[in-house]
Amino acid sequence: MAIKDLSLSAKMTVDGFMNGINKSTVKGPGLEFSQYRSYQPGDDLRALDWKMFARSDRYYIRESEVETNIAIRILIDASASMNHNDGDFTKIDYARYLGASLAYLANLQGDAIGLYVLKNSGIFSMAAKQDYQHLARLFYQLEQINPEGNFTKPIHYKELFAGTQKRELLIFVTDLYQSDEEIIKLLDTLNTLRHEIVVFHVVSRNELDLDFKGYSTFEDLETGETIQIDQEKARQNYKSKLATYLEETRVKMLDRRIFYRTICTDEPLDQALRDFLKQRSKLRI
Repeated sequence: MAIKDLSLSAKMTVDGFMNGINKSTVKGPGLEFSQYRSYQPGDDLRALDWKMFARSDRYYIRESEVETNIAIRILIDASASMNHNDGDFTKIDYARYLGASLAYLANLQGDAIGLYVLKNSGIFSMAAKQDYQHLARLFYQLEQINPEGNFTKPIHYKELFAGTQKRELLIFVTDLYQSDEEIIKLLDTLNTLRHEIVVFHVVSRNELDLDFKGYSTFEDLETGETIQIDQEKARQNYKSKLATYLEETRVKMLDRRIFYRTICTDEPLDQALRDFLKQRSKLRI
């Protein structure tokens, strides 16, 4: 992620991670044999295996594996809290590289990729498409994200319902900073679409450890409110409450059948890509 060119960084990340591309499959006409099954009225006669008929005097359908292509929508939280930094690196930086790597990987798999940036003033949207020029435009839009303000208001959510009726994979990259469960409410709304949802909860190391060297005054990036903290005295209680919050969040996602993963900005992207492929392999469109 030290490479500033987003497309080059995504390519190097994915190419270095992948020795081969794992592709999801369904049963149907294809090249790679999967299994035989008994003929049923209405089956395509072209799928009959006549050699099996000659050996057994029974009709069998030869099934093979084919690749499935889906639409993947990457949702990026662009509220001001994503400007939180650990050193010179912000949460939105990590979200950019994660989104770019996932998009590059999905494009390699032949999937259509869309981008939705949830801003204070509304939602920037790029409908899902599958071609290299579209991927280049997606990289460009990721580079242009400038987090500001609060989380997107529900009045703007209509953009998220503009996809097809086909099941999609929605990947939401967010720090889950919310004042009134607004992000959880959004996920409940998205759940009504019956898509697969993956949430990558981005946190920073100094945020996890309450280790902001040299600081005693903290400012809320979205409201501007400040608070004085003695980090040494507050650390133990803070970590306990944070652990409780993260566990409660995990349970909320589990209850909603949402794949959820906390990912720290000092963590390599490899594990996030593995988690993506794991979820991708479960889809059968």
